[in-house]
Order: sequence, then structure tokens, then C-alpha cells
Amino acid sequence: MNVFLSRLSAEYSGDKIVLIMDGAGWHKSKDLQVPSNITILYLPPYSPELNPVERLWQHIKDNILSNRLYETLEAMEEKLSSFITELKNDTVKSICTADYLGI
Repeated sequence: MNVFLSRLSAEYSGDKIVLIMDGAGWHKSKDLQVPSNITILYLPPYSPELNPVERLWQHIKDNILSNRLYETLEAMEEKLSSFITELKNDTVKSICTADYLGI
């Protein structure tokens, strides 16, 4: 997680970043090093419905995985990779918008 935060901070060094994270152990580790341009907002425990990315995962499941049969694992991975790669920023933003966060 520290490597991710460090790279994210460096990539967007001129920006203020707000990350919404759940209570996973690696998100709350005492050894977590949060760069100064990153603020972390933690979701309440046991509240996946509040996690904006959960809506994105559901969108992917609904469009790629639900009620579909793939001949091979590779075929499924290819379709999934293609679908994710082709997602537009506006689509992701509309799916993951969380007005209740006030950000």
C-alpha cells in the first residue's frame, strides 16, 4: 500500500488527492505512510454499499460476468480486460459518484 500511495502521490504531485478506503488491514496499518498531498477517508465498517467502487464492480459483473458462459478462462479474461480498458472516464465517474461524501 505504501508503494501505491507513493507512486500515486508522485504521479499527481501538483494535486490534492482524496482516497476513500474501507477497513482492510493494509489500509489501516500502523506502518502506512500517507504522503502530504493525500487525504484518506475511511468508510464505516461493514458498509460496502457506501464504497463507490462497489458500484463499478457491479456494473462490470452485470455487463461481463452475469449470466454468461465463456469457453475458456482466457476468453473471459480477454472480454473483461477489453471492457475495462474501453470504459470512459465519464462513465466511471457517473457510476462511482458519491454525493453523500461531499467531495
